[in-house]
Amino acid sequence: MSQSGAIGVQWADRAPSGAVNTSEGTRTDRAAVAADDAMKTANDLRPANDVATSAADSGRPDDRPVAVVTGASAGIGEATARALAEAGFHVVVGARRVDRLERLAEEISGTALRLDVTDRDSVAGFVAAVPAARVLVNNAGGARGLARVAEADEDDWRWMWETNVIGTMRITKALLPALIDSGNGHVVTVTSIAAIEAYDNGAGYTSAKHAESAMHRTLRGEHLGDPVRFTEILPGMVETEFSLVRFDGDAERAAGVYSGLTPLSAEDVADTIAFAVTRPAHVNIDSIVLKPRAQHSAMRAVRQQ
Repeated sequence: MSQSGAIGVQWADRAPSGAVNTSEGTRTDRAAVAADDAMKTANDLRPANDVATSAADSGRPDDRPVAVVTGASAGIGEATARALAEAGFHVVVGARRVDRLERLAEEISGTALRLDVTDRDSVAGFVAAVPAARVLVNNAGGARGLARVAEADEDDWRWMWETNVIGTMRITKALLPALIDSGNGHVVTVTSIAAIEAYDNGAGYTSAKHAESAMHRTLRGEHLGDPVRFTEILPGMVETEFSLVRFDGDAERAAGVYSGLTPLSAEDVADTIAFAVTRPAHVNIDSIVLKPRAQHSAMRAVRQQ
C-alpha cells in the first residue's frame, strides 16, 4: 500500500480495457457481484481525515477510467463497485466503514477513501484525493424509522435529508468539474421508488427521495450541452442492510420486509448501473425503475404464505 491519502496510480480517461470502441462511445459486457452502505456509529469510524488507500498502489501506471461510488461498504454500493471494476474501471470507493472499503479495494484493484457525505470537510478531502473521474455513482443514503408525520422524529428527518439530499448535492457539486473535464462524464443517482410514490408513515424518507430525484433531474437540464450524462436508478424492494438501518438494528423486523417474495439483490441493481454507464456516449438513459416481479408499488406486493 502507498502512503495514506495517495492514490499511487496515474489515471487517464480512456475506454475500459476489453471494451469495444465505436464512433459513438464504448460498449462493455455485463458486470456484477456482491453486497449498500448502511451508516454505522461514530465510535466505529476513523477520524474524518483518515484516508485508506488501495491495492492498485504497485507504482504501475493505471490508465483505466475512474468511477467513484459512494456508500460502497456494503449492498448496492459494494456490488456496483465490483460491477464497474469488471467493466474496466478503476473504482474509487467511499464510505465511513474504512475496514470494509480496504478489503473491497484490495479485491477489485481499486482505491478506498473514507467519506461521510454529511460532512463537508470529509467531502472536500475525498474529492482532493481524486485527480480525475469519468463516472460518479451517488449511492450513499438511507432511511430511519417509520412514523406518521404527527409523530415525526426531527432527528430522523434531519439525518435522512442531510444524507440523501444535501450529501448527494455536496459530492455531485464537488466532482462535476472533473466529470465534465473527462469529456464523457456520467452521474448516476440511486434514489428509490419512494422518489415517485408516497406511502403512510414514510414521509421523512419519501420526501427526501423526491427532493433528491428533483435535484438530479434539474442537473440534466442545467448541463444540457455539456459532455456529461445523468441517469437515475429507482429500485423497489432490494435485500440489503437498508431495512436493518431503518429499524435501528431490529433484524427480525427487517427480515419481515422481504418475507414471502424474492426481492431484488444488490447485484441486480449493480448490473443495471453498469449497463447504463457503458452505453455509447450519445445515449443518455434518463431513468430506470426496477422492482421484483412480485412488487407492484411500495405498498402492494404478492407474498407467498
